[in-house]
Formats: sequence, C-alpha cells, structure tokens
Amino acid sequence: MKAFVNALSYIAGEGIARRNIVFDDRIVSIGGEVDGAEVVRIPDDAVVVAGFIDGHIHGAGGADAMDGTADALAIIAATLAREGTTAFLATTMTASERDTIAAMTAVKECVSRGNADGARIIGVHLEGPFISEKYKGAQPLEHITSPDIALFDKFDEACGGMVKTVTLAPEKEGALKLIRHLCDKDVIASIGHTAATAQEMKKAVDGGAAAVTHTFNAQSPFAHRDAGAAGIALGDDRLDCEIIADGIHVCADAVRLLVRCKPHDKITLITDSIRAKGVGGGVSELGGQTVYVNDGQARLADGTLAGSVLRMDSAVKFMVEKAGLSLGEAVDLATVNPAKKLGVYDLMGNIEVGKRADFTVLDGKLSAIRTVVGGRIVF
Repeated sequence: MKAFVNALSYIAGEGIARRNIVFDDRIVSIGGEVDGAEVVRIPDDAVVVAGFIDGHIHGAGGADAMDGTADALAIIAATLAREGTTAFLATTMTASERDTIAAMTAVKECVSRGNADGARIIGVHLEGPFISEKYKGAQPLEHITSPDIALFDKFDEACGGMVKTVTLAPEKEGALKLIRHLCDKDVIASIGHTAATAQEMKKAVDGGAAAVTHTFNAQSPFAHRDAGAAGIALGDDRLDCEIIADGIHVCADAVRLLVRCKPHDKITLITDSIRAKGVGGGVSELGGQTVYVNDGQARLADGTLAGSVLRMDSAVKFMVEKAGLSLGEAVDLATVNPAKKLGVYDLMGNIEVGKRADFTVLDGKLSAIRTVVGGRIVF
C-alpha cells in the first residue's frame, strides 16, 4: 500500500482539497488514516490529479505507433508517463494495408505482454485511411481510400478488437454505412480530415458520428453561407470536440470560442504528438515524410503542420492560462471527458475509491513531476 498524505488533491465530488489517499493498484480510501502505508512524498504546493488520458497520440520518445513493434509502443508509453499521461490510444495514420495491420498487431502484442514502465494502452485510434484528399494534412495521399467496412474489420481483428475511434471524412462514398457499422460495434466515428459541408456533417451526426478529430484542423472551415465541419462542431452538442491546445494548431481566441460554444463535457484535450516529442528539435519523420521540428512546431518541408510535440501537462496549463479555465475544469478535459468518451470511466478518469490508482502530480507551474499507473510509480 502507498499513500499521499495531506496532499492537495482534485477529488471527485469535492474539488481541490487536502486529503490522504491510500492506494494499491486501486484507490483504497480518501480522507482516512494511512494505516502504515508507504508515503509518497511530494512538494507541499503540488496537486494530485487523476492520470491524463490521451485519445490521439501517434508517437513520442523517437518511436511511432506505425513502427509496428511492441518495443516502439513501450517507448511511447514510458515517454508519455513523463508528462502525466497514464492511458492512451495508440494512433495510426493513413498507410498501406500491410503497414497498418503490422501496427495493429503490435498493439495486441504490447498489451498482451503488459507494460510496467509507463502509460497503459487502452485501445487504438485509426486515423485514416478513410479521409479527404483535400484536407489530408500530413497524411500520405497515395494511401487514402474510400470507407470500407471489410477493411476496417480486418484492421480491428488484427489488434484484437481494440479499435476505439476511427477518424473519417463523412462526405466520402460509403462513409455513412461505415459510421453505422462502427456504432454497432461501439466504436466512435470521429469526423476529421474532411471537406464535408454542413449538410453532410448533419447527416453523419444523425447517422451516429459522435466526435470531431482535432477541431478546426484539417477540416472545412466556418463560413457564413455554409458552416462547414468547424461550424457544426461548435454548434451540435452531440459532438465531442478534440482540441490540440498548444497555441500553434489553434490560437487562443479559437480555443476560447470552443469553450464558450461547447458544453464543458464535450471538449477533450489531445496531443496528436509524433515521434519527435521528447527528443528535442531537428529532423524527424512521420509516415515516411521528413518532418522539421523548430520552436515547438513540427512541419513538413512545405510548411504543413505534421502533428505536434505537445505534452499533455502543457495542454492543461494552456487551458488554465489562455482559455480561462480553473485547474479542475482544465484537468477534466484530460481525464473525466476522455474516460467517459472512451467508455472507461468505471475504471479511470477521476480520483474515486475503487478506481485504478492512476495519478499525476503537478507542481506549482502545472508540470508533471510524478506519475502513478495502477499503483506503480512510473515517473
């Protein structure tokens, strides 16, 4: 047994208060005696929050989910722990069928062997290949294809049924059929990399699409005669909106607009980070393309943004300092909201007795200084 003693903590149903938290692999008690548990010492001004959950992350620490190996995924998991992330979806990108299946198979292998050194993989986010050529962003054009139920099923089978989210363009032929299929399998259909009109967006949402991938990025913009993907994302409360809160992909004004338009529980922080995160600037790679990382920005040679090097603790800090949220509100966007969205709220997402002992300890500057996954101190 371990315990945080009289620690400033963000507790479900209470807010931020000083509490004793006793835990093994699960949270045993909150506010009671520590009963001889090993004390996890943290600075007096630090705050204990639930572990962050990243539902859209490609890579970190020099590794990428598309490397197709369990070792690469383990590197990502260990790197994410250093920013307070305790669970994540290994995110693919548009690639050949062979390479995508290899990535999916690696996820199944990594999960089966267990990971004692970092964040926990809780599923897969399939970003592409069912996307728009016009709004492909940094996704390779040659592997984009129309939505295909049989192909999705092949990918899902390769990872042992762990696909949780699929990003797709709803205007493409076959998209509505695939959305219905995803709903039947309890997989989130997320609209992204899309040229959809407002009308096409509405049909997709009526058909079961439930989320928007990296809102405002790689999608048809708002216009006064056609609200586009961005406008429907803002206005339809059935849609959960991912946001890359780094001030690079989306400016602070746009993030504040999202916060004003959407219910608090319909915004989810993601990093969309790539292998370059955690290894400094310079030259990196994404989907076989050369990426140049300078001043915290990852771009292709033509200037196209190619994912990010954003840390989740930095995203939370951005929402406090630039979007005007309280610390608790900002933390919810990285914990409660993704947990509910991904169907794992019974296991994680807040500090509550019986849930997994997944914690992030933030210092006074809101940087992660300690991370606990299932009761294990991994950072």
